Amino acid sequence: MIDLVTAFAANPLIAILRGLEPRNALPVSDTLIEAGFRIIEVPLNSPDPFESIRRIAERHCAQAIVGAGTVLTVEQVEAVADAGGRIIVSPNMNPDVGRAAVARGLYWCPGVMTPSEAFSALDFGASILKFFPAEMVPPRAIAAMRAVLPQEAVIAAVGGISPDNMAPYHAAGVNGFGLGSALFKPVYTLEDIGSRARAFTDALKDLE
Repeated sequence: MIDLVTAFAANPLIAILRGLEPRNALPVSDTLIEAGFRIIEVPLNSPDPFESIRRIAERHCAQAIVGAGTVLTVEQVEAVADAGGRIIVSPNMNPDVGRAAVARGLYWCPGVMTPSEAFSALDFGASILKFFPAEMVPPRAIAAMRAVLPQEAVIAAVGGISPDNMAPYHAAGVNGFGLGSALFKPVYTLEDIGSRARAFTDALKDLE
């Protein structure tokens, strides 16, 4: 079973599959895995998200980290864990959610925007700091925070990320990216998702 450090090192792009339906969980995840993605997030405001997480985790747990986004409560953390999810992604920094995730041995990725939130999240055991929404935290702001955060802190920019705007965030010290509608919408075909996934992985290679 792959761990987060290995998955992130292989591909630091997080696929955010908001609106995914269980019947499409395997075809979509298969497409993303084939394109090189190793972290998959199913937001909990999707249709029957725990079933989608269960299906993807059962097929791809050896190759990828699968979990949930928009996790807001301790009860949701428990449900994600029971479904086989291993990463907890939130739009906010809720210490109770963080404690619950760490207690279950899950990776916690809280949303932060300020130095106080970032340092608090690290104190509570965050694996990745999700700077969200990235549109409100421009690269210059992230560079300033990166200068004071621990060197080993892992940062992901999430919100409005496209292949065209990854470079300045990477230059500012961002380690990875969460990709939403630029990668996946329920109306996209598998061919479209695959093409979008490859555009992101190509852009990532250009940053190396």
